[in-house]
Amino acid sequence: MSDSSSPTKTSIQVIERMTWLLDALATQTKAISLKELAQQTQLHPSTAHRILNDLVTCRFVDRAEPGAYRLGMRLLELGNVVKARLSVRDTALGPMHELRQLTGQTINLSVRQGDEIVYIERAYSERSGMQVVRAIGARAPLHLTSVGKLFLAVDETESVQAYIARTGLAGHTQNSITHAAKLTRELNHVRQHGYARDNEELELGVRCIAAGIHDDTNTLVAGLSLSAPADRMQNAWLAQLSETALRISRILGYRQKSADHDQ
Repeated sequence: MSDSSSPTKTSIQVIERMTWLLDALATQTKAISLKELAQQTQLHPSTAHRILNDLVTCRFVDRAEPGAYRLGMRLLELGNVVKARLSVRDTALGPMHELRQLTGQTINLSVRQGDEIVYIERAYSERSGMQVVRAIGARAPLHLTSVGKLFLAVDETESVQAYIARTGLAGHTQNSITHAAKLTRELNHVRQHGYARDNEELELGVRCIAAGIHDDTNTLVAGLSLSAPADRMQNAWLAQLSETALRISRILGYRQKSADHDQ
């Protein structure tokens, strides 16, 4: 019996046809009609129309006018995310390993995705005596992590309040920040001092410190964090971490404001 109607094959066919439509749209500088798209992709107009409607709903395609389509802004947003991750990772890799050798601790590189951070690179140190709990690609809530607090600290007050409402500030340990007032105080400290801490808030026995990485538009694009067993964390590492994050930022084109040129 043919498996042409199996759910798996049907799903793959839809993705394939979706790709044909996106590729066809990518060749055009202006909006293109449904009829032209159907001709270019050799899809039946009703099939093309159905898939385009789904793509419009997901913002991968914009309906410029009735019956005419163009690539949507969601693709630009995703492309910028990928570009930022790749350039930050490539730039940070060397300095991360140098910092690991200097401190003997595990160094993490993370970016924000929605209400979470995503670990995109790690320089692991066996000397730290700490097990790596979060693998590359793993996620963690913003308010429970040092890097996440960096991102929350640059958000507008309304955005932080919306985050609190969405997440309920769920905790993972008895040290987790689960109250809005305490999170507000914590973020004020981050803004004043330019670094953030995780005091066993995500994992018991593990403390982290983090400094931000900025790009050529002075936008916070990633966070560099140092993880260590709670009883071994040293304040001296903070200066080394901050200097490494600043070095990576400068390579990405970041320029400090005049008030910061005292280093």
